[in-house]
Amino acid sequence: MNVRFDGKRALVTGAGKGIGRELVKKLVECGAETIALSRTQSDLDSLKQECPSIIPIQCDLADADSIPNALRDCGPIDLLVNNAGIALTDQFIDAKPADFDKSMAINVKAPIVISQIIAEGMIKRKTGGSIVNVSSKASLRGMQNYLLYAASKAALDSVTRTMSLELGPHNIRVNSVNPTVAKTDMSKAVWDNPANTKMLTSVIPLGRLAEISEVVSVILFLLSDFSSMVTGSCVPIDGGCIANLMT
Repeated sequence: MNVRFDGKRALVTGAGKGIGRELVKKLVECGAETIALSRTQSDLDSLKQECPSIIPIQCDLADADSIPNALRDCGPIDLLVNNAGIALTDQFIDAKPADFDKSMAINVKAPIVISQIIAEGMIKRKTGGSIVNVSSKASLRGMQNYLLYAASKAALDSVTRTMSLELGPHNIRVNSVNPTVAKTDMSKAVWDNPANTKMLTSVIPLGRLAEISEVVSVILFLLSDFSSMVTGSCVPIDGGCIANLMT
């Protein structure tokens, strides 16, 4: 498949690092005019050096009230990827209300607010579009020490399904991707520990963690017309982990 997005405009949140950063590069490579949103200005500056055509937006998505102003001048969007996220770790007994609020604000509330703004424009223009929410395998299986992260990603999957029902009549497709641990900065505490890596890969039939490029490839497919009949799906990118009864 030769995925092209010529004439399309894309918005990616969490674009400064990891999956979001690589996705921005691929969208530009595939012809999309791409808007990169990140909390960290230095990440946007370095990304702009690599991809001079991008339109950078600095915004802290923990502050939902700042989102409409940040997106005010971004123009029409055809493709949206809600990639920004936070993974706060703690055991259930020690989970803090403030961490719950922060997890839900960034992992759930921000994607809702951003999608409302972008989908409203899609509906008014009657152009349709595609939205991908970056969730996690943690939403589909219990994970010790990841109560808040898993709960927020499970909520995001529910948001994905409801959005697909309500936006489908407007030809707006909404899906999520649910990767296992990929080698990003956010998950470094997991994959950089040999004992953790051994434990994780032992229940993955393919026997390894995900590469960032493998997650990006699935997102590109879901954004493209090659997936024109796919909506409301939560797509595991997990090397078969969910299929394993031992997980």
